[in-house]
Amino acid sequence: MMAFMKKIFLILILIYFIPVTLLFAQSKVKVGADVLLEEKLELIKGKKLGIVTNHTAVLADGTHLVDALHKIDGVQIVALYGPEHGIRGSAPAGEKITDEVDAKTQIPVFSLYGQTRKPTAQMLKDVDVLIFDIQDVGARFYTYISTLFYIVEAGAENNIPVLVLDRPNPINGNYVDGPIREKELMSFVGIAQIPITHGMTIGELARYFLGEKLVKKAENAKLQVIEMKNWQREYFFDDCGLEWMKPSPNIPDLKTALVYPGTCLIEGVNVSEGRGTLHPFLTIGAPYIISTELIEELNNLKVKGVSLTPVTFTPVDIEEMATNPKHKGKECYGITITVTDKNELESVKFGIQLVYALNKLYKGFEFKDNSFERLSGSKKLLKQLKEGVRPEEIFNGWADELSEFQKIREKYLIY
Repeated sequence: MMAFMKKIFLILILIYFIPVTLLFAQSKVKVGADVLLEEKLELIKGKKLGIVTNHTAVLADGTHLVDALHKIDGVQIVALYGPEHGIRGSAPAGEKITDEVDAKTQIPVFSLYGQTRKPTAQMLKDVDVLIFDIQDVGARFYTYISTLFYIVEAGAENNIPVLVLDRPNPINGNYVDGPIREKELMSFVGIAQIPITHGMTIGELARYFLGEKLVKKAENAKLQVIEMKNWQREYFFDDCGLEWMKPSPNIPDLKTALVYPGTCLIEGVNVSEGRGTLHPFLTIGAPYIISTELIEELNNLKVKGVSLTPVTFTPVDIEEMATNPKHKGKECYGITITVTDKNELESVKFGIQLVYALNKLYKGFEFKDNSFERLSGSKKLLKQLKEGVRPEEIFNGWADELSEFQKIREKYLIY
């Protein structure tokens, strides 16, 4: 009898777990690069390709897109174009990138983060098709989407088709928050009038840039998005079954990407955003901060989705991560941020609550006005924070324009 019951138990276990296993196998996301190679090679065979990419353009088997295409008969890559951090992704933030030759393939690499941000006609003279494949993080001030903007525009201006190989928005495709960038604050960290978190994939953003005629000669553009398979808007990156490739030196993991749209605003004040530590954007501090006091104030503001603990740290130069970080060599006191509920976390709101608390508590606190305006995209927000306007009032103030953006954005969503 016992042996029979054990068999029944094992059968029930198998019935329960096999469908779950199959579900996960079926739901693994296939990115646009894999779809291109497996199903749509006819789009590029016999064409001279220019590829805008970096280290994040990996296929499911771990091969880089450029290395895979370089080995395929009938596919010719004539030029590569590197964004901020370079074609291999190792240059620190803000460091200018120079033209070079890719050591692995010997293909010329043109910098799009030096003297030139948009490819010139000369840089595109031999190109039949432009391919864009870079992993984004979902924030307006992350410069890869500014490079995307200029690639779509350069394609339109030079009558070159653009293929965008889509990848997930790692912080999910539903989180839309923050002020819409004001017209006069266009910059390379604020290329379009969108909120801080836009809730779109790079493919959807390209469609938005084009459809809203934000790029020059939009009517001439030939854009095609190679869509992902199995991606859903509610997915965070760790729901996708994909390997995390840090998109830039200071976004080493998903937990950093989750808080980045808020804590990046700290770059616009005289507080360390954690560059010069191994946990940037999760480590916040300055020599004049009292950790327990700051945590108490943030808890009073009812911050959601994170826990805060005191930290003491000294920013230092870290190879391929930070050069001459803020408060270098000085002991700083502040907070370590731990994400406790990624669904509850609203990173933009948290970032503004953090800046509000710092401004309220510390006489040594200062805004770097131009930097904060560029990052936030809002002169109004800077003024409100300086005047001590409560965060809830700030959030309510952008609700209407955010709602209007959401309506427009719907037209360009793919998934």
